[in-house]
Amino acid sequence: MSDRIVLQNMVFDGNHGYYDHERATAQPFEVDVELRLDLRPAGIDDDLEKTVDYGKVFAIAREIVESTELRLLEAIAEAIARDVLAGFPAVEEVTVRVRKPKVQLGGRLDYSGVEITRRT
Repeated sequence: MSDRIVLQNMVFDGNHGYYDHERATAQPFEVDVELRLDLRPAGIDDDLEKTVDYGKVFAIAREIVESTELRLLEAIAEAIARDVLAGFPAVEEVTVRVRKPKVQLGGRLDYSGVEITRRT
């Protein structure tokens, strides 16, 4: 499927990290979500009911980042992918990228991140 809905660079504050000091204070996490599904019916009929309401996808990502406390970026990405696939049966595939821009590794680094792709 080549049709995609893309939510790029959503930013939420969360308390995630392997070490206690990473979870002590909220820090920004950047999230991208790409959904693959057939967008033709929605495009032809101009009907939100025939696609995915990306406001709801945004809310899923926000809820997971802001309301949970996970140790790994991989766990954040898995949780988002799982909830998106469970909530939207029309989605055939989801790609989730999670970036942590303020990671402290003792040197200069733009961000650390993960990318996963899951299918129904």
